[in-house]
Amino acid sequence: MSARVMVLILAADHDRTVDRVAAELTGRGVPVTRVDTADFPIGLRLGASFSNGAGHWGGRLTGHTEGGRSVLVDLAEVTSVYYRHPTQFRLPEGMSGPERIFAYNEARRGFGGVLQALDCLWVNDPVRSAAAAYKPVQLAAAAAVGLRVPDTVIANDPEYIRSWAAGLGRPIIYKPVGGIWHPEAGEIRMIYTERVEDLGWLRDAGLDLTAHMFQEWVEKAHEARAVVIGGQVFTMAIHTDSPAGRVDWRSDYDANRYEPVELPAGVRNGLIRLHERLGLVFGACDLIRTPEGEWVFLETNVTGEWGWLEANCGVPIAKTIADVLEAGRVK
Repeated sequence: MSARVMVLILAADHDRTVDRVAAELTGRGVPVTRVDTADFPIGLRLGASFSNGAGHWGGRLTGHTEGGRSVLVDLAEVTSVYYRHPTQFRLPEGMSGPERIFAYNEARRGFGGVLQALDCLWVNDPVRSAAAAYKPVQLAAAAAVGLRVPDTVIANDPEYIRSWAAGLGRPIIYKPVGGIWHPEAGEIRMIYTERVEDLGWLRDAGLDLTAHMFQEWVEKAHEARAVVIGGQVFTMAIHTDSPAGRVDWRSDYDANRYEPVELPAGVRNGLIRLHERLGLVFGACDLIRTPEGEWVFLETNVTGEWGWLEANCGVPIAKTIADVLEAGRVK
């Protein structure tokens, strides 16, 4: 192990996927500090400075997390940051609305800015992740590296959508642009991919209220999730006999079966090039394998889940992420 290795994990306290990577690193004797952005500024104190002589940011992060862990980080010793679903800054009670807005923005640009300026590897860089989270960006980048993607429309113009569907002449699906999790009336609602069986729905006046995404329906032998970590790809086929799962496997986990599979070299290399193009070290890609054996790219999830696939298929995803974080570079 290198003399200068310290991994900083930015994640929510109860993230079991992060637990797997943290345990792998700790078992190797790699120093790991885990905090959540919600721990700042109440629990954590940041002291950071920059000088022309040093040419880089230095200082420390001290205090404690909401979960009670003590924190003492020499910022100059951080070689890698594992960034995965941290939660919002938790500000002191009693602030006015304008004070909270100001304090939150200062925390984001100050605390977040210092960490982003460190000379270290990010898995994944939050700025690159934010840009790559846009599905239109992903689809264009995937096509540019030679991957097949579904014909897609994004619009709030009902006439444009109907014209596109008529010209396509094939079955279509609807899926949310921003992911399946949506808060509603104090609860979390999941919006799964849905086949559009009745094109009359495309005459709904409500379509003009926001952007909507429709894609061609791609016939499936099965779906798969391919986890990309630098130059390595682990792919797990997802089989289901559930009618709902045939449309969206996330809608019926109990009906799913998993197995490791090998992608064709062209698809595998295309996924690696895609993530290089997007500036990502990690991505969990959703794919379709057609009955004819062709692979179709749907999307990459910059903080996508993989823990249950590792448990079911025995693939060394946590180990591989830990390898990259320990090395401080992409292998």
